[in-house]
Amino acid sequence: MESSIILTNEQIQNKTRRIAYQIYEVNFNEKEIIIAGITGNGFLFAKKITEILSSISDLNVVLCEVYIDKKHPLKEITTSISSSAYKNKSLVLVDDVLNSGTTLIYGIKHFLEVPLKQFNTAVLINRNHKKYPVKADFKGISLSTSLKEHISVVFENDNSYASLA
Repeated sequence: MESSIILTNEQIQNKTRRIAYQIYEVNFNEKEIIIAGITGNGFLFAKKITEILSSISDLNVVLCEVYIDKKHPLKEITTSISSSAYKNKSLVLVDDVLNSGTTLIYGIKHFLEVPLKQFNTAVLINRNHKKYPVKADFKGISLSTSLKEHISVVFENDNSYASLA
């Protein structure tokens, strides 16, 4: 099956910057914000958002990795920081692609067990067909795709891209 580029490196950079500004607009009154990236590409995308947020704001931005077994999302979910570090804080859960919503909804469930001041979600690519009623508060691009199509995001230093196959 042939794949086509849907986001170039420059487009990914622009969308990441825009998402970082949107997160800052919603959290400008906060002193600290937690950016929690789902392990793999979600965490890589969260790192990019964190770098930009740190450069455009005086927020203390804490990066957190969320360990979810995407093939078995009911297994225990853990994070790289303790739950006390994000208790009563503003938190943004980040993933690269919102596909069926399974990974994001189980990630959300994990964070609902700790009282948060504010909770949002961010994705680079939002696919418009979902299995679960979950939405991205901040998204780079929304696509209507068929269930058979697959989106891949590759994060490399100066050659990141997203493709549809």
